[in-house]
Amino acid sequence: MATTQDWEKPIRRMELLMRLKSFPVAFKMLENKEDLSQIPFLRRPENKITMCQMITLVRNFDWTIGADLDDFLSPMCPSIIGMTDIPEPLKDGTFRSIVWVQTKEDGKRYENAIPRLPLGKYEAVAMAPLVYNPFDPDIVLIYANPAQMMLLINALQFEDYEVMQFFCVGESSCSDAIARCYLTGKPSLTIPCYGERRYGHAQDEDLVMAIPAPMMGKALRGLEVLYRRGIRYPISYAGAESDVTKAFPAAYGGFEQLELLRGKDNRLLVGVTGGIATGKTTVANMLQDLGAPIIDFDVIARQVVEPDKPAWKEIVAYFGEQILLEDRNIDRKKLSDIVFRDMEKRKKLEGFTHPQIAVEFLKQVEEITSADPNAIIQVVIPLLIELNMQYMFDKLLLVYTSRETQIKRLVRRDGISEEEAARILDAQLPIDEKLGFADFVIRNEGDLDEAGKQAEEVWKKLKAVQAEKAAKKSA
Repeated sequence: MATTQDWEKPIRRMELLMRLKSFPVAFKMLENKEDLSQIPFLRRPENKITMCQMITLVRNFDWTIGADLDDFLSPMCPSIIGMTDIPEPLKDGTFRSIVWVQTKEDGKRYENAIPRLPLGKYEAVAMAPLVYNPFDPDIVLIYANPAQMMLLINALQFEDYEVMQFFCVGESSCSDAIARCYLTGKPSLTIPCYGERRYGHAQDEDLVMAIPAPMMGKALRGLEVLYRRGIRYPISYAGAESDVTKAFPAAYGGFEQLELLRGKDNRLLVGVTGGIATGKTTVANMLQDLGAPIIDFDVIARQVVEPDKPAWKEIVAYFGEQILLEDRNIDRKKLSDIVFRDMEKRKKLEGFTHPQIAVEFLKQVEEITSADPNAIIQVVIPLLIELNMQYMFDKLLLVYTSRETQIKRLVRRDGISEEEAARILDAQLPIDEKLGFADFVIRNEGDLDEAGKQAEEVWKKLKAVQAEKAAKKSA
């Protein structure tokens, strides 16, 4: 059966990011049971089977398997996926009242609450490990523990956020995952039921989520972004009995620092960011000419790692003296090559430099506002969003260019290949993902006059924001 997408690379990446212990399951309903024969390596059950057994044969046995109505043990499973009607003892509540509820009336309500696919539309079902590209799936089933599922939920919510609603009818949980996902077109998470644990061998810690196949790309993009921001599985423990102050992001607890930065005067702090080679310095200089003093984190970052300063000592102790030049300054290119290839080492480097940068930053803010309490200060930080520093500023300005322009500028500026330039960009948050954080955007694709006009418009808007802020204080 032909496929329109190569699933291997994204699924392998998802398996790695989530540390999944079983295959994501490609799930497809077929209107004609003869189509089962078109699926490579498909096995048919040798005995009567349940749907939860089929799922386990896929996710743990590495099988591709398909079934029509005659393969199922009872009408319970195929009725969920619309392949047959349920018999009268189920419709009137008798069956459910034998074990699961108190009365036939409760059983009837139970049965009526179970979502099912439209009756008669499908004649067969096929399942397979999605990583093998067996067919274009309708939905994908993922089994994982609660921590992994929370990460997957966060990933799905990252773009176009919406609250996710989950259901549990009780027994027949496949209806909550599979049928509800088909019917709503939205991800559906539930707790595997007693039957799936007994016959399908779902583990105590397992949850199951069905995801519409077109949303798998969104899920993976979200996982990638969260990974870059430090949200990963397994989740590291801060310690229930320890002081977690240092483990908390500054945005949650740095309110004293924030008060010092914002001050009680009429200053306005504007975070200026972008991507590498987008022209942040050029735009910052335009705004400086209009009256906005600059604090440049790149300049501060170089100052705090000068020989024998505290950050320098920590960096050399960790990375070794091989990163030093003959004059004992840090070889920034050599260190950059190391941390661009290793996210953990980059986090370690940031742990050495960021506290010292914060001290110098606050010092410069106080120097500027002591001279001019009405200053609109632009703070240029290349990795502002990656470092979750948005909370520190009144407004954010993004200097934007396309990825293609970034690569061309990097090649020209640094004399490197396009492949190396692309690798450098891949180590940063994509510029398009930063757009959603920005209050103002200057598109700097090459025409300086146009960029200058945009800078003037941003300056007018910043003055208006400052005036509104002053009016609120005096009200």
